[in-house]
Amino acid sequence: MANHKIDMLQIKQLLRLHSNGESKLSISNRLGLSRNTVRKYIGLFHAYQLTFDELSDLSIEEVEDLFETRELLPDSRESVAKNFFPYVSKELKKTGVTRYLLWQEYKEKYPEGYSYAQFCHHYRSWSLRITPSYHMEHKVGDKMFVDYTGKKLSIIDRNTGEIQEVEVFVSILGSSRLTYVEASLSQKKGDFIASLVNTLVFYAGVPAAIVPDNLKSAVKKSHRYEPEIADSLQDFALYHNTTILPARAYHPKDKALVENAVKIVYRRIFAPLRNKQFFDLKSLNEAIFELLEIHNNQPLKKEKISRRALFEEIERSELMPLPEIRYQPKDFSRGTVQKNSHVYLGKDKHYYSVPFAYIGKKVQLMYSQNVVEIYHKERRIAFHERIYAKHSYTTKKEHIPSSYQYLSEWNPNKFISWARTIGEHTEHYIAKVLEKKQHPEQSYKSCTGILSLAKKVGEIRLENACKRAADYGKYNYKSILDIINKGLDQFHEDDFYQENKLPKHRNIRGGKYYE
Repeated sequence: MANHKIDMLQIKQLLRLHSNGESKLSISNRLGLSRNTVRKYIGLFHAYQLTFDELSDLSIEEVEDLFETRELLPDSRESVAKNFFPYVSKELKKTGVTRYLLWQEYKEKYPEGYSYAQFCHHYRSWSLRITPSYHMEHKVGDKMFVDYTGKKLSIIDRNTGEIQEVEVFVSILGSSRLTYVEASLSQKKGDFIASLVNTLVFYAGVPAAIVPDNLKSAVKKSHRYEPEIADSLQDFALYHNTTILPARAYHPKDKALVENAVKIVYRRIFAPLRNKQFFDLKSLNEAIFELLEIHNNQPLKKEKISRRALFEEIERSELMPLPEIRYQPKDFSRGTVQKNSHVYLGKDKHYYSVPFAYIGKKVQLMYSQNVVEIYHKERRIAFHERIYAKHSYTTKKEHIPSSYQYLSEWNPNKFISWARTIGEHTEHYIAKVLEKKQHPEQSYKSCTGILSLAKKVGEIRLENACKRAADYGKYNYKSILDIINKGLDQFHEDDFYQENKLPKHRNIRGGKYYE
């Protein structure tokens, strides 16, 4: 059956009646058109957002171009276009590709096909039928959505038989919809960041933005316009050169894509695992990854292409490269720079230097397993290798004032070597001074003062003073100075016990008296 030409005046009459409030059935009866035809042109009229007055001002050619005045039989151009739309959906995700460009390709292949306006209208309708709850054209490499499932999986303790529920992390790329799933012990900061790192390794790249839900590990304080991102997540984003865009609270459409992914995960991962037992996270995740691979390689019903194939074709190349060194999760603490240009890291009970200009300032310490970074108002002011020695100091010479820099040139070995040149007792005494003092600057100053006495009184006197002070068990500069000032370093023990002859006196009887 051939297509029937619809007069342009009939279209205007149809739309005039509709604008006057006539029902579709009434218009169909009055104009002798099928109700589907009436419904179609009213739909186009609303899609173009025209008023009847605006339509009246259009030329015949413009009206024909808008409405393609033919009454089509079912499954003609519409079915051809529907078969072409999956290709359109895939190509639109590529950089620089527009609907108009794809329409030109369509017209070259199907010269009798839809005009551009009708092509866009039918494509929108087709797109809405595919994803009725959330329709958005996601750019390739743009966003990665992450969330946790509401339901949980579990592992069994081999020794006690206790069942422990575990969290299930889900992420999905907006464009290709390639999905990643893993089980973790909790949603806490460490586990959350670790899951994000594993996700980026799985995708072998970094998207322009990550969209998490408002969980505590991601958002410190929720806000409609400027939510406060958790420090750990902010550092993760900076390291990977990406952005964190938390979904708005109470706006489910912001995360509809990942919520739909969670529903699919329930069917394709939770259901097959429901009757299986796992005794550790590793074995559970191995089972998850096997089912995940099947899910990602299964063709999408409408697009006729799998998530994995779509990812490899259009999205992998658009992701930013991963850093060469895998990200290490970090912890945070705050402190005040002390007068000695150091700040205290309470977890390790260790002191790290910062530039002396920040003395008295509040700073933030950000530390991983290997390094410690110190920030003041989001500016990094110091970077150190992490040292786990308690009550010790890590100092960079340039961080301390010039009047105190001489202290940074000293270390215990230098003082002990200096003392060794004076004598054995001095070396032993200086070692004890270094051992007793809690603060390195305090001990260095004491050692400098003690050893400098050799120039004033000589090495022999200092060696004797150190020996006598060690006998007293006193290890400080003041004790050595007192001994020298009182001349005790020159006093010999033998002189104290030397027997003196008694003077003759008439009252002294003598030894013969007792014979």
